[in-house]
Amino acid sequence: MREVMQSLADFEHKLLQTHKVSLNEAMVLCAVGYESVTATHIAECIGLRPSNTSKVISALEQRGLIARRMGEHDKRLMYLSLTKQGLDYLQLIKDYEFDIPELLKPVFDRM
Repeated sequence: MREVMQSLADFEHKLLQTHKVSLNEAMVLCAVGYESVTATHIAECIGLRPSNTSKVISALEQRGLIARRMGEHDKRLMYLSLTKQGLDYLQLIKDYEFDIPELLKPVFDRM
């Protein structure tokens, strides 16, 4: 378990150095992708609690990577989508050749 946690920490460190985003922020960007989704969808997709998801979304919104808009049919729902800058950022992350720690390679191979 310790090795898994250390591998994840190393991976996140590389992600922060290279793209200035945390692992959770990168997962949110990927979960939103090219769609317009709810925060609930994002939380379910990446496995974070709603409160943690909300904090990550707010951080990305402050950086101009995510935009919120009210639902057209149900004004209580808030939809999130990537801004132009967010889409560019997502593409940079997808195009980057990460050096995946050996312990995590089987997980990434299944994706």
